Amino acid sequence: MNNPKIICLGEALVDRLGPLGGDPAFDEPIDDCLGGAPANVACGLAKLGLDVAFIGCLGNDAIGQKFDNLFKSRGINLNGVQIHETLPTRIVLVRRDIDGERTFGGFLGSEENTFADMSLNLEALKERWPLLDMKAKWLLLGTIPLANKTSRKVVEWTIQKALQKNIYIAIDINWRPTFWDANCSPDTPPDINTQNLIKPFLETASLIKLAKEEAHYFFNTEDPNEVSKSLPQVPSVVITDGSNPIRWVLGNFIGQTQPLKPSVVLDTTGAGDAFLAGLISQTLIYSLDPRSQTQAEEMIRFAAACGALVCAGAGAIDPQPDSLEVENFLSSS
Repeated sequence: MNNPKIICLGEALVDRLGPLGGDPAFDEPIDDCLGGAPANVACGLAKLGLDVAFIGCLGNDAIGQKFDNLFKSRGINLNGVQIHETLPTRIVLVRRDIDGERTFGGFLGSEENTFADMSLNLEALKERWPLLDMKAKWLLLGTIPLANKTSRKVVEWTIQKALQKNIYIAIDINWRPTFWDANCSPDTPPDINTQNLIKPFLETASLIKLAKEEAHYFFNTEDPNEVSKSLPQVPSVVITDGSNPIRWVLGNFIGQTQPLKPSVVLDTTGAGDAFLAGLISQTLIYSLDPRSQTQAEEMIRFAAACGALVCAGAGAIDPQPDSLEVENFLSSS
């Protein structure tokens, strides 16, 4: 097992992709792709050649075994991976429109709507944590584990331990209302109680990535500088908006960057996760405080290239690029 520079904590699951314009619950063909935002980022970082660990809980099932094989093939540190003997790995139904843009349409695999990813055992993690944090520079997570009391306690403890070791916190808000309430529609905004629960976690972050809609939900603005200055750590902030410009603050530099386009868009699932993996990889080269505006823009372009390349394939993990593929894409863009 490597000594990870980055620890990714959260859900690992299957994205069940339906045909373009179809419903994955009923229409054929379907394509089951391993996913889950923190798992996607972990795999993306490993593909870029970085030492990374994943903390999460999988079902003792065929999907869990596939993840085990995937993580091992990417060289990911598995000291934080737990296996639940009774709860299954989650299957997420993903609708795609004719342009490949996706929406989430509920879950399969458990009649009780309870899944392994929300059942991390804190005591087991405490035993394994010393094997994970020796050289870690980043702890990366999203807000989905906060939807469950059991996994929320794990997040609270892990953030506390990370801050004690001066490990940076990166948070991708990744607002997914159906994880909080399976009866919600995918475009339901967070209510005030949920916002108040999530916001204290955001205050620990050195880097926050969020979509434009999430910026409005949680900060009532789409200006990354305003978001940054509203938080005690004054974090770097990146706000994405589909095919519109990426707005960002990295250290002392502010800018906008046009997303890069692949030759074909097959599926946008995991593009944001690949972007974040690319950005984190760049902070380990240049630090979170770039030396110049040009360097900051180059960091964002590298991340944007990672996101674009993922859109050219199905699923969030299989199309992830290595560093040479990213550099070649940037050279031709």
